[in-house]
This record gives sequence, C-alpha cells and structure tokens, in this order.
Amino acid sequence: MEYSIQKMAQIAGISSRTLRYYDEIGLLKPARINSSGYRMYGQNEVDRLQQIMFYRELGFSLDRINDILSSPAFDSRKALEEHREQLLLKRAKLDLLIANVEKTICYKEGRIKTMSDEEKFEGFKQKLVEDNEEKYGEEIRAKYGENTINEANNKLLGMSQENFEKAAQLEAEIKSTLTEAFKTGNPASPLAQKAASLHKDWICCYWKKYTKEAHAGLARIYVGDERFKAYYDKDQPGSAEFLRDAILQFTGQME
Repeated sequence: MEYSIQKMAQIAGISSRTLRYYDEIGLLKPARINSSGYRMYGQNEVDRLQQIMFYRELGFSLDRINDILSSPAFDSRKALEEHREQLLLKRAKLDLLIANVEKTICYKEGRIKTMSDEEKFEGFKQKLVEDNEEKYGEEIRAKYGENTINEANNKLLGMSQENFEKAAQLEAEIKSTLTEAFKTGNPASPLAQKAASLHKDWICCYWKKYTKEAHAGLARIYVGDERFKAYYDKDQPGSAEFLRDAILQFTGQME
C-alpha cells in the first residue's frame, strides 16, 4: 500500500511539514514522486518512519538517527527489541514516580501515619540515577571507573532533602550565570569563573571526592559527547565549549 504525504502524516500523528523536512535532510525519502509531483510512501518508508519516531522518543538527534539507520550493520529486528527494553525502563521509572505520588496522597489523607522527607524524594533520586546511567553510564564508567560512579550514585540516593534541593538550585544558578557570562565572550571573565565555581559546588553534591583534574575531564566530556553538548547548547549554541573553557581556566588545566 502507498500513502500520500498527507495520509502518511495522518497515520503517524505528525505534520506533513515534518515529513518534507525529513526528505530535505535525507532522513526519510519518499518511495517515489507521482506524475502530479506528490511524494508517495510505501511499506519500507512506513517502517523507517516508525524507527525514526522510536529513536526520537528516546532522545536521539536526527543526525544520529540518520547515521544509525543508514549503517550497513543496522538490524531492524534488533533495534525493535532495544526500543522495547528502553521503553520498559521508562515505564518502570514512571511507575516509581506514580508510586511516590500515591504514597504521598495516602500520607496527606492520613491513611499512612509517617512518610519521611527522604521518602518524598526517593522516586526523583532513583529516576535521576537511572537516567544518568542510561544516557552516560558507559562513558563515565570507562573514564572514572566503576567504584567512583557507584559511590556517586549511592551518595545521591542517600542525599537529604536539603541537599537535593541545594543541588537543583545550583544547577539552575549555573545555567543563568552561564547565559550572562556567555555574552562577555571571555571564559576567564569574573562571571564565567563564577559559573565554573558554581559548577564545582554542584558536582561536589554528587562526587565523593573532588579533584581539579576530574573537573576538567568532565568539562571536556561536555564538548566531546553530543548528549552533554546538546544539554548546554539547547538554548544558547556554543555554551558547552564556553563552559569547558571557563572550567579549564578555573582548574588551571588549560591545554
């Protein structure tokens, strides 16, 4: 069966504009162009679009998806099995948060007598650990070692409500300070160095031991890994490199 671009968009729940863009960047080409000049899509294109949407749901960039799907080693069956595992993991995280909400409701209604402040944040901390492991676990374990990462995860899971809130506040302050510092164009400026200092305070919420070398190494990962880079560059492209340079200045690790 063939579908017009409008019908393809309709059954996939996306816009025709998105499909045209996918065509323009070479991510999803139509099977053919009919005599009237309209894009037509067949079963292969339907299956490829499904894979694209799975990968997008898991947070992959369009460039990365294109590389994966265009690889001669790509196995659609294996990819579907991996999608299933990742989606089950996401469901488990949501179930954990739902259980946390339900327990809090029971506590508020008096159906359970006690709920510690630590329990109120259990789901969030566990989700944060699992998200970090899912996204960056392989890279950071290879760089820093199993023991270091396990210690950091345990520190997070045992974090008090006060420290958990402090870490979240520091993360927000880093972003706002970095935004202003970026405008100076100088990673060595006082504002940029403040962002680097705040970043040190933030990672110390999670790390058992701080070293300048490890801090500088993390800053380099921010630029070398597209997922870290996308996090800092989301609202202001170039921020990841700027933060790296500010941290390298701060730690005295400039190359």
